[in-house]
Amino acid sequence: MKRRDLLRRITSAGCVPVRHGSRHDLYRNPKTGKKQRIPRHDEIDENPAKHIIQELA
Repeated sequence: MKRRDLLRRITSAGCVPVRHGSRHDLYRNPKTGKKQRIPRHDEIDENPAKHIIQELA
């Protein structure tokens, strides 16, 4: 999955960026309070992407 597609999905679910790092960004869902690191790769494997969406959405 492309990183921009993943970010589009989690931001549409209401997630907001907390901080930007050199290798990962941290996003938080204000409704649930859960945080998840998003790798800064152009392509993210399907399994980690599904896990990120499941945790934050």
